[in-house]
Amino acid sequence: MGLALASLNVSSQNDSISKGEEEIDFSQFSGDAEVSTAKLNDGVKRFCTAKITGISPTKLISLGYDFQSSYTLTANENLATPSSDKISATHGLRLAANFPIISRNALTINLGFTYMESNYSFNKSIPTNPLSSSLNQSALRSTGINLTVFKPLNEKHFILINSSHDLNGDYRLNEWQNPKYIKHSVLGVFGWKKHDRRQFGIGVARTYRVGEVNYIPVVLYNYTSKNGKWGIESILPARFHYRRTFSPRSMLFAGFELEGNSYRLRNRGGVFNTAQTQYSSLELRRSELRLRLVYERSLYKFLWISIQAGYRYNYKFNVDEGEFFRGFVGKQTYVMENKITNPFYANISLNLVSP
Repeated sequence: MGLALASLNVSSQNDSISKGEEEIDFSQFSGDAEVSTAKLNDGVKRFCTAKITGISPTKLISLGYDFQSSYTLTANENLATPSSDKISATHGLRLAANFPIISRNALTINLGFTYMESNYSFNKSIPTNPLSSSLNQSALRSTGINLTVFKPLNEKHFILINSSHDLNGDYRLNEWQNPKYIKHSVLGVFGWKKHDRRQFGIGVARTYRVGEVNYIPVVLYNYTSKNGKWGIESILPARFHYRRTFSPRSMLFAGFELEGNSYRLRNRGGVFNTAQTQYSSLELRRSELRLRLVYERSLYKFLWISIQAGYRYNYKFNVDEGEFFRGFVGKQTYVMENKITNPFYANISLNLVSP
């Protein structure tokens, strides 16, 4: 889930398996739950489906690798003497899985799992500021589960609910983080499906996509043209993609995704502490906008490859103390206000899609 302005895991894990963020792949509700929306006079109540014609294939299992080129981290940018470190690369594994647990005409429920990591490689063996030192010691990781419920009300209307529960931080796999730091995100949408090529919905989300927790309105819009050659897959403000379909086994996407979350920093060795303050609940508010092209193609039957490349624009990379809602007005001081420059990035994944 964790969908904020800057997580709706709309699980096009062609994206980046955002994870820790609300990712919902509306194509995943196909299969047994697909019922014709044609009006029949047989007295049987019929329901719309979540899938529209021509939408990108459902990714049941995805294994990917994400890479960002070099950029600069300037810490304590708000101070008179900020310090900068050069990051030569950021890279990490990304995993995702989605499985239906209930698939009926009147109700579909999917259970998902995500894991993603960001390893920071610095040019210097000993970085010059506390944040760089912290990132140099351990990767940022996010491990989460999500539950997506699609409830059709009739042939034209539906309700969509997604909840995500992510453990984010600089923990190591042999040094697990306390579950009390799990971040909870939720999305609710009321939608309309006028026909099998278009669906529209409006709703609200509690999300961490802007780094800290926030509450925002969302708009769902998926569309396929009459000739089937192009379409739109979006849930704003988290994601928007224009889709060009060359064949049912080859597609190109152009658009953006807002990716972000809040990560607990363990403050190993007290690197953030000062003579006046001993920090115990530090969190990195990370949020970025990814402008990209994505190409997806079937390699063999249900095995697809997804390749994406684009520009990563930093929205937020500040260190905060504790978990709280900042709201939209006023300004509360961060422990560290930081800036990172904007590199190019690439992502590649192998995906097992549904038939």
